[in-house]
Amino acid sequence: MEIVINKAACEGHGLCELTAPQIYGLDEEGQAVLKQPVDESNQAAAEAGARVCPVAAIEIRR
Repeated sequence: MEIVINKAACEGHGLCELTAPQIYGLDEEGQAVLKQPVDESNQAAAEAGARVCPVAAIEIRR
């Protein structure tokens, strides 16, 4: 699983961070960043955080 954050698309809503704070955060510019690598133990949280992005800036690749 690979997570790709499209910085150009991210509008900094922060819903990813609210949904999966162990996976996503916001950087100093207010854009989504990964806080830790994603493995099987936190895959569901990563997917949930990606799903709530209102501009689909987070892509999950398998």
